[in-house]
Amino acid sequence: MSTKVQTKTRELCEAIVEHIQTGGIKQRIDTFLSDATARGAYESLMSKGQALQEKQHGGQALEPAEISAFEKDRDALLKNPVAAGFLDAQEEMHELQHLVSKHVNKTIELNRVPTAEDLESSCGNHGGCGCHGH
Repeated sequence: MSTKVQTKTRELCEAIVEHIQTGGIKQRIDTFLSDATARGAYESLMSKGQALQEKQHGGQALEPAEISAFEKDRDALLKNPVAAGFLDAQEEMHELQHLVSKHVNKTIELNRVPTAEDLESSCGNHGGCGCHGH
């Protein structure tokens, strides 16, 4: 690989780390990880969600009470500011990964730096990828 590409990749990685640090993403994740209550509620909700998903994929019908209990737990989790901050930080990380990946992939595909129009037009090729405005 070219030294120039390696250097620029390193610069991009440094910019990403700076964004994560200065954008509060790392702080929100660290705060969440140090909060046993928020972390436990999150892990419990994820386990319940996975169990419901497995039940549904197994062809079993979900009971309204199960769905209601899950939604109640989800709503409670979202009212916890530490957990909500973590979920927002997680979403920002996902968007950041998507943005970088999209730009790099489009650059390789076009063999040039993509324009805003190139990036917008690529959204339609993925059937509602949700990338408009990102």
